[in-house]
Amino acid sequence: MALSGFVLAGLYILVLASQSLATIEINMEDRVEVLLGKQVEISCQYKMDSDPSTVIIQWYTKPAGSNSQRQRIFYKDNTGAILDQDSSLAGRVTVHDSIPGSVVVIVEPVQLEDELLFICHVNTATEDGKEGMTQLRVFSKPEVPKIEGVHTGISVNEKDPTQIATCHVKNGYPLPNITWYRDHTPLYMKEGVLGVTNQVTRDTNNLYTVISVLHMKVKKEDKDAFFYCESSYFVPEGTRMTESDRIKINVHYPSTSVELRQVLPEGLVKEGDTVEIRCFADGNPTPPLTFKHNGEDLNEQLLTDDQQGVVLPDATRSDGGMYTCTALDLETLEELENDMELSVHYLDETVVVPKSPVVLSQGSSLQATCNALSSLDTNTVWFKDGQYSQSFLEVFVQGQPQITDVREEDLQDGENSVNITCVVQGYPTPSITWDLPDQEQDLNGLSSSMEITGGGGAISTLTVKATSKLSVVCEAVNEFGKDSRVHKIESIEPETTPLPTTTTPPTIVFDTTTPGSVQIGLSSTTETDQSSVVPESNATAGPSIKSVPESNATAGTSTKSGGSVTVKPPRRVHKEGSGVIIAVLIICVLLLAILGSVLYFLYKKGKIPCGRSGKQDLTKQKSNKDAIVMEMKTDKSDEAVLLQGVNGEKKTP
Repeated sequence: MALSGFVLAGLYILVLASQSLATIEINMEDRVEVLLGKQVEISCQYKMDSDPSTVIIQWYTKPAGSNSQRQRIFYKDNTGAILDQDSSLAGRVTVHDSIPGSVVVIVEPVQLEDELLFICHVNTATEDGKEGMTQLRVFSKPEVPKIEGVHTGISVNEKDPTQIATCHVKNGYPLPNITWYRDHTPLYMKEGVLGVTNQVTRDTNNLYTVISVLHMKVKKEDKDAFFYCESSYFVPEGTRMTESDRIKINVHYPSTSVELRQVLPEGLVKEGDTVEIRCFADGNPTPPLTFKHNGEDLNEQLLTDDQQGVVLPDATRSDGGMYTCTALDLETLEELENDMELSVHYLDETVVVPKSPVVLSQGSSLQATCNALSSLDTNTVWFKDGQYSQSFLEVFVQGQPQITDVREEDLQDGENSVNITCVVQGYPTPSITWDLPDQEQDLNGLSSSMEITGGGGAISTLTVKATSKLSVVCEAVNEFGKDSRVHKIESIEPETTPLPTTTTPPTIVFDTTTPGSVQIGLSSTTETDQSSVVPESNATAGPSIKSVPESNATAGTSTKSGGSVTVKPPRRVHKEGSGVIIAVLIICVLLLAILGSVLYFLYKKGKIPCGRSGKQDLTKQKSNKDAIVMEMKTDKSDEAVLLQGVNGEKKTP
């Protein structure tokens, strides 16, 4: 009997132990977050030792708070599954349990009322149940903040903080937070200086709307600052922030300076111009302005439409003087003023003394004055027959010459001739020399010319016959140094037919620029020899003809003022035709006949003494033996009246 009792007690203990070992385990997330209107899944994972076919699964929801009641939304056992239709999730909830040990609740679309505690309860017919819980959090992203500044001006003289702007944030959940910024710097509340008031409302959709108002004591520096608000809110991924637009506020502050400025015209003012003078006060808003001219109030008709300037149409010299602008601060009744001097320049009509017309005898002089009353220094220019003269200042920079270019040009003249041009810069104007350093060459037909350019430069051109390869050296020299450059010329096959020598017949040049006389010049040129007759006028001794000595006119070389050009070696071959010799002989015979007639006529008139005795003096001047100087009357008669000497001698009566 006792043994059976022990056996029963052991069996009871085994049953209790087996019941304690047959447990249920549930695994769920503590928190699931979702955006409003999206889909959410809440999973319940469970493990158990008993037969799964006997499992009973139930889902419940419960609002926040310990005293709230739970509501079943789903039930399942081995006979079937039921979705409760009286719950707040009815029509939006589904349950998936196809996978053993897992059951998932799906809600779509999520509403704010779905922010509940979801409870998963698992048990069997013989075992007590176990529960797991997940808190569902719902978020709504708010709209972009909208900022609106006050439309009236804000004075810096206000004693208390003044409303600056309002920030609106709508449709947020949970409640969004608003922060104010000034130039990227957050603003914090400070008593008596800055304050922020927030108004929170919940709309019919259970979303929050926040209205934040910024109050601040402004300073003049705030006129250039920008203000904005920032909304920070929660989303499933964390915290997000959105900024509003930037605004500026209208700060009213008194003027500290006033400035008068001429805006029209730019530069000096002359009579007839339209002049505009404006007054600039740095206060906001612009204070009332008053204008005076030389201490007297200006006519209101001269003021601009905005009353901030003066317009002087068709200004005259009487409009010049002192202009004053006065600014009045309406809050403090203080005045600020400034002034400026306006100069209206003028130039009166010119006055010429003596008055026109003036009649003068030939050879007499006239002194005339020209003047005009002007506010500035004047320049006087005299015109004759619509022409005028000007003076210029030329500046020459002294230095060593520099050859800037040497170029070659084929003349295509059938004689294998080429032009070599040498371009030189330098001052004083350099002399240019050509040389053939490599070989002795017949320079017959070789010629050169030189042209003076501006600023002391020169251009020399050498003409050579390129019958073989040769090198040409251009050298420029002045008192500060020299420069040279070598140019190589390729040979050109010579033409078989030579060109004939051209002879220019003598010419007689008449110069009638001097009243009552005529100047006669004789010149003769050939291809290889040139001489020139230069007419020269003398105001006291009368006109004359002056021949340039042959020694100063180098054959094959032409020279302009300021420089020279030389060809080395200077070998010349003179070629003259018989026609030239005959022409020269005829002219000489004619001149001798005219000379004899004049001497005979003077002798008959007693103008020439027979001997060298008496009180007459003979002055012999040094002159060029090759010069012949004569003067002839041009009063429509052929009678010669004066012979002024032969071979440089001058006779006095």
